[in-house]
Amino acid sequence: MPADIAPVPPGREPVPCRVVVCRDCCCGTPKITGVDHAAQTARLRALVPVRVSECLDVCEQANVVVVQPSAEGRAAGARPVWFGLVNDPEATEDIAAWALAGGPGVAPLPDILDLYTLTPPRRRTPS
Repeated sequence: MPADIAPVPPGREPVPCRVVVCRDCCCGTPKITGVDHAAQTARLRALVPVRVSECLDVCEQANVVVVQPSAEGRAAGARPVWFGLVNDPEATEDIAAWALAGGPGVAPLPDILDLYTLTPPRRRTPS
């Protein structure tokens, strides 16, 4: 290791991309037919850290998957990337491969994933 690069202390490894899958009222339910939701979540979990969320409020885009940037991606100014209509195994594989490659701010978004990107809902502010 070069002298100017300090080793990463144990327990302080860089934070990788994380994936959030919506699994509530529409996403992950029989309302979205023909999708093995458990297999989709398991496949993502086998490759990247996954958190299961309640409703992300874009039900018309079910199944919704959000890729959160790694520490490196956040340092580069990246924001989470939201994907909707992730209802086939190929889309799941493409998202997982991108997250493994570094995801937002680190790896360029593959063109095929442009088909799935969506604008997240605005946060509601208390009235």
